Amino acid sequence: MAKNKDVPEKIPRAGNRTAADKPEGGSGKKGTQSPFPMVGLGASAGGLEALKTFFAAVPETGGMAYIVVVHMSPKQPSIMPELLQKVARIPVAAAEDGRRIEPDHAYVIPPDKEITVYQGRLQLLDKVKKGASHVIDLFLRSLAQDQGRNAAAIILSGTGSDGTFGINDIKANEGLVLVQSEESAGYDGMPRSAINTGLVDMVLSPEEMPQKLVHYFSHPPAREDIKAGKSDDERQWLNKIFAILRTQVGHDFSPYKPNTTLRRIARRMSLNQIDDRDTYVRYLRENPGEVEALFRDLLIGVTSFFRDAKSFEALKTNVLPRLLARVNEGEIFRAWIPGCATGEEVYSLIMVLREVLDQQPQQIKLQVFGTDIDNHAIDKAREGLFPASIGADVSDTRLERFFVREGDFYRIRKEIRDCVVFSVQDVIKDPPFSRLNLLCCRNLLIYLNTEAQKKLLPLFHYTLAPGGVLMLSSSETIGGFTHLFDTVDKKWKLFKRKDIPQALRQIVTFPSGRSPAGPAHEAAPTLPPAPRLDMNQLTRQAILDQFAPTAVLIDAKGEILNVQGRTGKYLETPSGLPTYNVLDLAREGLRIELSSALRAARSGSERVTRKRLSVKTNGEVQVIDLHVCPLKDFKALAGRFLVVFEDVKMDLMTDHQRGGATELPPGESARIAELERELQVTRERHQTVIEELESSNEELKSTNEEMQSSNEELQSTNEELESSKEELQSLNEELQTVNAELQSKMEELSSAQDDMRNLLDSTEIATIFVDNDMRIRRFTEAATAIVNLIPTDMGRPLGHVVSNLNYDAMLPDLREVLRKLTPKETEVQTDEGRWFNMRIMPYRTTDNRIDGAVLTFAAIDDQKKAQALLQDAVKETENARELVRAVFDMNADPMAVLDKEVRIIIANTAFSEIAELTQDELTGMDFVAARPDLSKAADLTAPLKTALEQNRDFETSAFDVKTPEGNQRFRIQGRIIKKDPQFPYRILLHFVTIP
Repeated sequence: MAKNKDVPEKIPRAGNRTAADKPEGGSGKKGTQSPFPMVGLGASAGGLEALKTFFAAVPETGGMAYIVVVHMSPKQPSIMPELLQKVARIPVAAAEDGRRIEPDHAYVIPPDKEITVYQGRLQLLDKVKKGASHVIDLFLRSLAQDQGRNAAAIILSGTGSDGTFGINDIKANEGLVLVQSEESAGYDGMPRSAINTGLVDMVLSPEEMPQKLVHYFSHPPAREDIKAGKSDDERQWLNKIFAILRTQVGHDFSPYKPNTTLRRIARRMSLNQIDDRDTYVRYLRENPGEVEALFRDLLIGVTSFFRDAKSFEALKTNVLPRLLARVNEGEIFRAWIPGCATGEEVYSLIMVLREVLDQQPQQIKLQVFGTDIDNHAIDKAREGLFPASIGADVSDTRLERFFVREGDFYRIRKEIRDCVVFSVQDVIKDPPFSRLNLLCCRNLLIYLNTEAQKKLLPLFHYTLAPGGVLMLSSSETIGGFTHLFDTVDKKWKLFKRKDIPQALRQIVTFPSGRSPAGPAHEAAPTLPPAPRLDMNQLTRQAILDQFAPTAVLIDAKGEILNVQGRTGKYLETPSGLPTYNVLDLAREGLRIELSSALRAARSGSERVTRKRLSVKTNGEVQVIDLHVCPLKDFKALAGRFLVVFEDVKMDLMTDHQRGGATELPPGESARIAELERELQVTRERHQTVIEELESSNEELKSTNEEMQSSNEELQSTNEELESSKEELQSLNEELQTVNAELQSKMEELSSAQDDMRNLLDSTEIATIFVDNDMRIRRFTEAATAIVNLIPTDMGRPLGHVVSNLNYDAMLPDLREVLRKLTPKETEVQTDEGRWFNMRIMPYRTTDNRIDGAVLTFAAIDDQKKAQALLQDAVKETENARELVRAVFDMNADPMAVLDKEVRIIIANTAFSEIAELTQDELTGMDFVAARPDLSKAADLTAPLKTALEQNRDFETSAFDVKTPEGNQRFRIQGRIIKKDPQFPYRILLHFVTIP
């Protein structure tokens, strides 16, 4: 096959550089070429059209490499490279093992293979798992690890969730993630799953993506590390963005490391094609959606199951058995994971805890708290639904034990989900959890500045119970707080809480409410002047403090709205999540009576009093009177209740006995009064229990009826599902039939394609097919000897490929044929001297539509040789003719040769003189018309006719003819000179002069 020659400099061919002028790889490592972006495209069902649309818009000199990873049938050969090459302006080829990745090239995964990237080269692997494949996740992870910030992931149309976990790694390495819009996707499963992660940078249609890629990777801020603190202007600009974020999302990012923050902001500027910083600040103020996008970009919410699996193994082997052994039977093991993102790390920890508990004899409850600043991530964590691609990180044993398969997803089992509580929390400003046995804070401190780390580490020490363990990531450390923690495992950053005297502990503060108004170095606002004292108000407040009982204001659900006085003797905060419900806070001995009184007050709208209640307070018993008062007199407090706690002194219980008619000993009187009071309380409680039981029975009856109704609905739904299942089964059979037909059609098409290829090759006629834009669609092997074509040239303009023809009008001829729709044929010659007959015809489709042109080159070397020989023969004939004419002219008698139509073939000079015409004028002329009087005088009509019909000679009698020299006398002799059937009969007329 002939090699391609150089193409025009404006459109360089990406395949013509040699190993000598192009270094290896695209990773940018030492000894390799400058790094260039690599784009991984993942697609499944319906992805072919999206890929064709994408590559039709890819520029020829974009400077990026494209690797296409799709789900393919393992038993069918792939023609995707050929299909994409038809629309692409860059070379598209099947991926080869060990092949160096080059810019402005596209590579397609072969069937039944998995593909990765290592040091800028493609690595093909045999599939090891049967069933559902996650080749896209595997490839994107390797691409992220190999290329880092120069990696981009594109998720196109497809079913399932493949690619969802892969984009986590792309984002973790600061790569770019684009996803096809659900409206433009043939199947929206993969795009929707990727979008739900909250990690997608842009959602676009396929034709919009190439332009965004080019702009992003050529935008300077996106390719440079910006150093913070260069100037006051930069700090002011950053503070403005922090202020906008705090106002709209309620979180302050000033404690985050400025370099990382600025790099993320520059990335958002690049995505929005904004170069000016002030313009971006204005864009943030005008677009709340961009504020939310920047907020999610700054969070870097990237996680996975068993991230750093060896660290979990170290935790499981060296730490958890000891921690769990210290927990008594029936107690709770408490753990906290701040910055948990979408919950993978939380569930990973619980799975490890469960596996360790299987080896422990005591029954221990688990309570794990997962918190994050991102409410969207917390919602995903609470859902506990993950794509099937987690199989790459979770073993089959754990998948079977801890998950339930739901289609293309895995849902965490209820026994695991019940152990965890997820909540939105800012670890810097919100109160922490306490009495923890384990705190896993991994990959959070690395994003915070030194001041924030100095604040959090003492806070972590405070939250841990004695002997509790702190777990950090391998890239984090406790810094100068070695006096707070002992090292358990230096490699995996496991630290044990030290018990230190209270006097030596650092003061830990728990800020509440909104974040500070600005950075710490800003001046504090001036305090307003103190108001004037109101003596009336102060007096009323003093009276209330001295004589008013303790009371709380609650709503109808029991939530505390306001507190008056000290409630510690009556209410206490339980362990677990903070709560403001008065029933949850009530101490022992008060909860049942408070619930009953609150229910009675709600139903009767009257004040309810419960007297002589014994409430346990710090090991002692306090007797109180409880009052629940519905507030009806104040519109602003309508529907609220005032709960009053009134202490009762024990010596007041026997006051009513002192004026009685019968005097009893003091001890017996007090005992009788106490028994009567207990009896009254018991009766009231018994009545309350009866009423509550009746109410519960009614509710249960109502619930039972609802359950029966629901059961009937579920039964009906089950029947509908059974019917739908049969319909789906029928549809599946139809799809199988259609698939078989399509397979048959494909085989027929393949056979027809083979026949066509063999037909074209057998004709040995060089043929090139081009489309309306004169891009090469197909060509035969013989055409490569005329035009320097290689397989990757399909899809490229014909004018970009150098030909071996000494003919410059091929492209203009093509345009003329496409414009006029008329075939054109011409003879052309190659540089080697070979001749071809070039024929250009319009390419007509079956629906009579012009879709390009067909060029054929038929070899005509033999015809050219024959033509040359014929020309030589003609020349020889002309020479013989001249010889005959010379011989004729040597004879003084007039002579002429006639054909069977009596036309003059040749005549000598003597005859032309008597005819008074030149020899050229006489040639082809009718003999009679040349000299009518001569024919009449000689009476030649009858003799000529007889001679030609009977093929015999003749001779006329003498006759006189007037000539320029005067009257002459002649006699004509007619001789038949040839009788070959391939030539007409000829007769020679010799005019014999008679003196």
